[in-house]
Amino acid sequence: MRAIRHDDARLVWDEAPDLPAPESHEVRLRVAWAGVNRADLMQRTGHYPPPPGASPVLGLEVSGTVTELGDGVTGLSVGQSVCALLAGGGYAEEVVVDAHQVLPLPEGFSLREAAALPEVFATAWLNLFMEGALTAGDQVLLHAGASGVGTAAIQLCRAFGYPCFVTVGSEAKLAACRELGAEDGWNRHEGSFVDAVKRWGGADMILDPVGASYLADNQQVLNEDGRLVVIGMMGGRQAELDMGRMLMKRQRLIGSTLRARPPEAKGRVLAALAEHVWPRLAAGDVHPLIDRTWPIDEAEAAHDHVQADANTGKVLLEVGGDNA
Repeated sequence: MRAIRHDDARLVWDEAPDLPAPESHEVRLRVAWAGVNRADLMQRTGHYPPPPGASPVLGLEVSGTVTELGDGVTGLSVGQSVCALLAGGGYAEEVVVDAHQVLPLPEGFSLREAAALPEVFATAWLNLFMEGALTAGDQVLLHAGASGVGTAAIQLCRAFGYPCFVTVGSEAKLAACRELGAEDGWNRHEGSFVDAVKRWGGADMILDPVGASYLADNQQVLNEDGRLVVIGMMGGRQAELDMGRMLMKRQRLIGSTLRARPPEAKGRVLAALAEHVWPRLAAGDVHPLIDRTWPIDEAEAAHDHVQADANTGKVLLEVGGDNA
């Protein structure tokens, strides 16, 4: 088969070793489309290595066609169109993945659309509803609101009745987020978001992929009993925590990653998506926002686009296309 390798900091579409046969709990997929995530950019620079035993090939989500099932797999069939959440290996013609991490496509969805679902909607659901424990009346602050995760989270907040405020990097992105359902927002190039969020009423839950550089300001706008869920470190990994503010306001700081969780844990997140989000996708109430696509052999250009923070929504790589 062929897969992306990264030699001398370049992405090259090249021959790769064939994958082994699926174990009893696994599924082999012929990849149609692969999603691009910031985690891929971090991995290629050595800052986010794959979990032990995971493929070193980049790529955390794909859509494709089932070509082989392990003996113990039920509920899926050869020839079925699916999408999958991976610990690695998506930038390739084939993947072998635990069946817990595979979902049928929402009704009416193409393989292209479905490739934009697994990582961002699983991350958004996990951290808003499972880690962030949203309850009636909560207000949500979403940083990087125009990212893939951000655009998914905005729509989930709107669909389930939670007002959200976003921070973004341009006025165009702010307009796009408002169109998706954000109640208000702030262009980070205008300075700190603190005063704007306080005027809005503060945040009961914050979803933050930035990390250290936003910690102090996040604490200032987080309401009593508020939850700050940190899912990334784009702004660094070390910062000073105001323990006094944390104690007096009963703030909770939660670190969360999805990639290293075991298949059964990922399966619980995907099962929640199938129950609560897939029907809304099928009905058109929620949709994946796809920014741009590139052929797999132009993955370098796709990474440059994401690195430049130029995307609003998901960036995809076409491997086999919708005819995979």
